[in-house]
Amino acid sequence: SSTSSVRLHQELVESRVEELVESRRHSRLPTGRPPTGRVDDFRGTVLKQDWRPERVEKFRRAGFVYLHVAILYEAAVYAMLQAGALPARFGPPLVWLVAGAAVAAFGFVGLYHWRNVWFARILWVLNAARTPALIGGAFFAAPERVTPSTFYLTALVVVVINLWMLARAGWDV
Repeated sequence: SSTSSVRLHQELVESRVEELVESRRHSRLPTGRPPTGRVDDFRGTVLKQDWRPERVEKFRRAGFVYLHVAILYEAAVYAMLQAGALPARFGPPLVWLVAGAAVAAFGFVGLYHWRNVWFARILWVLNAARTPALIGGAFFAAPERVTPSTFYLTALVVVVINLWMLARAGWDV
């Protein structure tokens, strides 16, 4: 009788553990670590995180939106270069085009492959820092400015959409 009660108690404990594991797997609350439990560490820093498919989709979408924003920025810089509208005080424009392409590739890979919330949050902050200049160019442009206000307004809309997608990847659980 004592062995059967120990066995019954052990079965109850195992059943409860399975219930807890299953409830945590479907939980929408942050657990302090990725839901699948697999984390690749790179010198003590979490580089890649695995998430539920719904969350992975948010990172992928944010990555592609970020890539498209970067393509628009690169195209705008190239068009301004062709029109002779880029100031020379920042150095050769081709260097900035190559650097912009490298940053765009890094941002896309970081969002699409690593799926790290802190990477998405840092990109969100860096992109949010663009908004004051875009608002100034769209609504408070100096009369002598060559670039039309609609250019800045369009860029503002695109950046806000990018911020929305980055926020979904970085903070939505």
